Amino acid sequence: MFRVFFLLLLVVHGLIHLIGFTKAFNLATVHQLTASISKTNGVMWLLSASLLVAAAFYFFFNSWHWWLIAVFGIALSQYLIIANWSDAKAGTAANIIVLIVVVTGAAAWSFHEKYLKDVRQGFHENTVTSSLLTESDIFSLPPVVQQYLRYTGSLNKPKIENFRVEFKGRIRKDEKSGWMSFTSEQHNFVKSAKWFFFMRATMKALPVAGYHRYNSGDASMDIRLFSLFRVQYQDGPQMDTAETVTLLNDMCCMAPATLIDNRIKWEQADSGKAKVVFTNNGITVVAWLQFNDKGELVNFTSDDRYADMGDGTMKRLRWSTPLSNYREINGYRLPAFAKTVYTYPDGDFCYGEFETVDVTYNPGTK
Repeated sequence: MFRVFFLLLLVVHGLIHLIGFTKAFNLATVHQLTASISKTNGVMWLLSASLLVAAAFYFFFNSWHWWLIAVFGIALSQYLIIANWSDAKAGTAANIIVLIVVVTGAAAWSFHEKYLKDVRQGFHENTVTSSLLTESDIFSLPPVVQQYLRYTGSLNKPKIENFRVEFKGRIRKDEKSGWMSFTSEQHNFVKSAKWFFFMRATMKALPVAGYHRYNSGDASMDIRLFSLFRVQYQDGPQMDTAETVTLLNDMCCMAPATLIDNRIKWEQADSGKAKVVFTNNGITVVAWLQFNDKGELVNFTSDDRYADMGDGTMKRLRWSTPLSNYREINGYRLPAFAKTVYTYPDGDFCYGEFETVDVTYNPGTK
């Protein structure tokens, strides 16, 4: 609703500036402006109108350029309003509203740019090879894992050096909190063990953005209201361990071909389960993978992920991601739906539901 209101405000506020242009060039009788307006100022009224309407156009198409254009539009608009204060002062209220939204738009761009900067650095540090994943590469893996790689269609395709995933879904903080709809994008870089996840969500009709950053074992989570006001931030050794589990989960669920990585050790396996040990940057985490008869990975469980207990402390709890709805995505058979579940002493708590929108392997530099 606010988006529609703001879009209309930009358009109407912009078009009103045409009154000044009309008076300056005597195109019609204008009673709203009593003072005379030079042709130079008339052109400025036209330019301000054009900038504000252009900002509305870019805002409609979700381009970050909108706020940059709007800055110049409202600056010029306010100059003209001050110059014609007695007739045009009411336009100041509209400019203030636009300015507030511009600040949040600039903050959203700046926050997202932190993510994009890390992604660009990841591409700079990682090169893509053209070698294919073959039967000889997976020969030493447990049979149940080999079956999984065959089922997903990972064989005889390029080995995965990096991958990009888009999700949509909903998340919540605890059982008392309402669900928040979200969309997300992330990039993973396998060799350098980098993982960057950016999320946009809506909480009580207000925009929330989150950036999870895992840089070779150094992890942080930054959640901001309007991309400006920090409402939650976590880092430190416990976060490093927790997000190492997340990195392993991404490899197992979204990029099965990466399970040949030499940082992975397989300790136990039978017809339906396999125990995986992953070590990165001195951090070792363990998980159990559960498969069905088709060869689908249907659950990932680890006791090495920490949860926020709501009182500022972090506690190691069992964490699982049940997987379902396998479908074809860009030539691979992958799970299209997942839940994220913590097992607390009083029972399981699902805090997230993820629907896979797209997965791309070895994309080009961004």
